[in-house]
Amino acid sequence: MDSGLQEFEKGHLAFQKIKFNQSKNRFKKLVDEGQNPKALFIGCSDSRVMPAMITGSKPGDLFIVRNIGNFVAPYNPDADYHATASAIEYAVSILEVSDVIVCGHSHCGAIAALYKNIQETPENIHTIKWLGLGAEAKKVATLAHKHDSKERMLRYTEKISVVYQLDNLLTYPAVKRRLEEGTLYLHGWHYNIENGEIEYYDDENYEFKPLSEK
Repeated sequence: MDSGLQEFEKGHLAFQKIKFNQSKNRFKKLVDEGQNPKALFIGCSDSRVMPAMITGSKPGDLFIVRNIGNFVAPYNPDADYHATASAIEYAVSILEVSDVIVCGHSHCGAIAALYKNIQETPENIHTIKWLGLGAEAKKVATLAHKHDSKERMLRYTEKISVVYQLDNLLTYPAVKRRLEEGTLYLHGWHYNIENGEIEYYDDENYEFKPLSEK
């Protein structure tokens, strides 16, 4: 039975023959010297969001962690498994990136799911728990835009959720320490799938503005 991955297999061969050869020296340098990424990019797992594509970054530039809704769970020092938390700690404490980007996007399925009555089952128990990280953003959006259209409220929820995730980042000891030292900077972004534009959160004016105008 065809797995449906034939186009990816062909794409890999094309990558080897063309793109890899074009950047062969860069890849060799990354092997010899190790990685030294400029930023940690926390993005959504949504297949329409391609961090390298929308930022024009090259191999070795971004340390990327993706999850449903680009959420950041608050720091919790227990012995359980915390994938996003471990990526944050590794990027900030070990790789010592200078910047952390939390990037939301338009038409986010996780944000839309906050407004649906999804019944918890054994098949989605982790998803339901994870979506709880968007509850505060939904609460604020519902109050601020209760008389607006559904689409307008969803776009607002996507953006305000990014702000809440930035707040959660501040609960991590390494993040807090390096912010106080002035060696780390946090950024909130929102990527619009329709027009390819990224907006950034201006924490002085409490609004999102076009990154192109920064």
